[in-house]
Amino acid sequence: MKHSILKLLVFSILFPGYIFAQSVSEFIAVDQFGYLPNSRKVAFIRDPQVGYDAAKAFTPGNTYALVNNSTKQQVFTGIPQVWNGGATDASSGDKVWWFDFTAYSTQGEYYVLDVQRNVKSYTFKIQENIYKDVLIQAFKTFYYQRFGFAKQAPYAATGWIDGASHMGNLQDSQCRQWGKATDASTQRDVSGGWYDAGDMNKYTSWTAGYIMTMFTMYEENKLAWTDDFQIPESGNGIPDILDEAKYGLDHLLRLQFTNGSCIAVVGCQSASPPSSATGQSLWGGPSTAATLACAAAYAYGAKIFKAFGNTTYANTLQAAAIKAWDWAVANPSVVFYNNDSNYGTSGLAAGQQETDDYGRLCKKLNAAAHLFEITGDTKYKTFFESNYLNVNMMQWWYAFPYQAENQDILLYYTTIPNITASVKSEILNRYSVAMGRDNQFGVIDAKTDPYQAHIESYTWGSNNVHMLQGHMFYSALMYNTNPERNAQIPHISEAYIHYIHGANPLNKCYLSNMSAWGAENSVTEFFHSWFKDKSTKWDNTLTSTYGPAPGFLVGGPNPSYDWDGCCPGQTCGSTQNNALCYEMSIEPPKNQPAQKSYKDFNSGWPLNSWSVTENSNGYQVGYLRLLSKYVTSTAPQTQTIQLSQGWNIISLYIDPDNKDVSTMFPVTYTIKTQDGFYSTKNTKALSSIDTIVGGKGYVVYVASAQTFTRVGKPTSKQSIQLKKGWNLIGFPYSESKNIATVIAPIASKVEYVKNFEGFMQPGGSTNSITNFQPGVGYFIKVNADCTLVWE
Repeated sequence: MKHSILKLLVFSILFPGYIFAQSVSEFIAVDQFGYLPNSRKVAFIRDPQVGYDAAKAFTPGNTYALVNNSTKQQVFTGIPQVWNGGATDASSGDKVWWFDFTAYSTQGEYYVLDVQRNVKSYTFKIQENIYKDVLIQAFKTFYYQRFGFAKQAPYAATGWIDGASHMGNLQDSQCRQWGKATDASTQRDVSGGWYDAGDMNKYTSWTAGYIMTMFTMYEENKLAWTDDFQIPESGNGIPDILDEAKYGLDHLLRLQFTNGSCIAVVGCQSASPPSSATGQSLWGGPSTAATLACAAAYAYGAKIFKAFGNTTYANTLQAAAIKAWDWAVANPSVVFYNNDSNYGTSGLAAGQQETDDYGRLCKKLNAAAHLFEITGDTKYKTFFESNYLNVNMMQWWYAFPYQAENQDILLYYTTIPNITASVKSEILNRYSVAMGRDNQFGVIDAKTDPYQAHIESYTWGSNNVHMLQGHMFYSALMYNTNPERNAQIPHISEAYIHYIHGANPLNKCYLSNMSAWGAENSVTEFFHSWFKDKSTKWDNTLTSTYGPAPGFLVGGPNPSYDWDGCCPGQTCGSTQNNALCYEMSIEPPKNQPAQKSYKDFNSGWPLNSWSVTENSNGYQVGYLRLLSKYVTSTAPQTQTIQLSQGWNIISLYIDPDNKDVSTMFPVTYTIKTQDGFYSTKNTKALSSIDTIVGGKGYVVYVASAQTFTRVGKPTSKQSIQLKKGWNLIGFPYSESKNIATVIAPIASKVEYVKNFEGFMQPGGSTNSITNFQPGVGYFIKVNADCTLVWE
């Protein structure tokens, strides 16, 4: 025994930072996938005071350490900081401390250690592009949700291979109208689309919304959406997000009648696996709301696919959008309520997709914006600008996530050419004011939520509310509405991603079955008719052969959860049914603080788990949209720049694999930067630059016209410190950006932007350039030191 103690003593002297084995603590919460090197990185230490775990007290030690999981060496230490003076947070029932290790950015695998208590967090990585594989799995849930499409290897993993569903007799390709199931004259092909959630139905307005969000997230960060997301269309030269959107669009086109109207809903039978469903499919509608939703999706699709050169498909979509608009204008209030006994539709699908007058107005504004963008017809502009002030945000100067879709419509409109300047200004101004309120940036300043992902209230689908709220902050950055916040917004929004990934009171990653990708405590089961309760194959990752497919985002904590009303009185229809009420405890999720009103379960009636754990494609696109802001392309890209004989100003949007400045051209050349030069006329020892890098501006002289080509990864969009006077800058994007928009936060300090092609002066009337262009460098003159922030 003495020898063992002596060995330990000698070992600790020789290796003072070495850590011996510890157990994982439920009281130290982190993003279980990890963090980007430049992210804000905070571990949350919790001492539960209220809720199901209140008896599990935990007092953190005085020292916390970031430990390299390979070497077991402490690489960063600090003292945990108590939140709000040690108060108990009402939404979580916890006292919370923060261990901030933002300053550490070296890539590797780590965990957070309570040194005194000798307990640790789950392991995670600090790594560039840490979320790309997570994005792929979350995106592939749409592939698993496809109607009428076989899920086969290599795209479907072994546990979730299945044949094409709902393609049998009187199913989707032979679908008949609700109430006329035996009338062959109502039969039409409504195949395609996606299982909407845990139920296998199709809701037109919602499907259109998913497609619109796919297009939006693609345009907001094209670098994230490559052609390698492991779906059957991968490798066809089109980003996979657009392939998936087209799968939905093709379905929407089948829902349109020759008069322009669109079916509102398609009811389909659920089964496990989906291909075993045999019941008849039935359609209901049309409706004004569904038709307007289709018009917007068709129009947006026309823009996207035209840009990819698929003009035939784009023209089809544009014609369909115009027809849908014209029908909706002529039929402004046609409604279709599904699954409603008052309308004789009980049993047709599950969720109610019909909306009210305000909902139809917002859908019409959405369609008008996109139709004006692709056609230039002023009737759409006139409608939008005559009605946009009726959107709640404009009326109330107040923004909130439950109106995020309508707020997005307004913001998108400001990007369309040839709109009225005062309308654009008014929208951006009111969004700025709304986001500056106490319920928005105010809660960030006040540190209202100890888990740094505040939402005003927890409801059914609270995880989606988190995603919408996170993106509301990010929109303030994209539209530059609150420029004083630009530097902090990426960290604010990313905290909502960390919350989903495990930085929450349950230490739970709210994506299903993600342990293979690093989330050790991810969702084990959720309500879904494929991955149903008690299935030996798919019920639970811990007890079934496969568990549910990976990457599905569940609804999340819901303090309004309750079992069926028959349970307390034992009136569920039979002794067997009454017994179902007590298969498990319902606390949690019932009778808990809001953030703890959750547990993994997938029980059907009468325990009704769907209000807590059911997935939704709406939740999924919200998550994908926000997560994709923190993902870049991992595939090499090629940049080509045409150089004229003589002097040129260039820049790269890639960080080239070959950076050697001495191998750029086969002819005599000179390269200059703000602070250095290289020339083939001199020896390399006399030159002051050795390499070329992405995002920087270069003045290049070549003796003859040349094509400059380099391969590399996209450059990071870093800020540039500008000195008073002239500065040579590069442009780090692969697509153009409006100069006035980019420099808006420092416009008062900018006197000129110019290159060899022209110039731009803020507020000038004779400007000859308006956009920063890829591959081009610029001179910018400022009257005081300042920072140009690209993102």
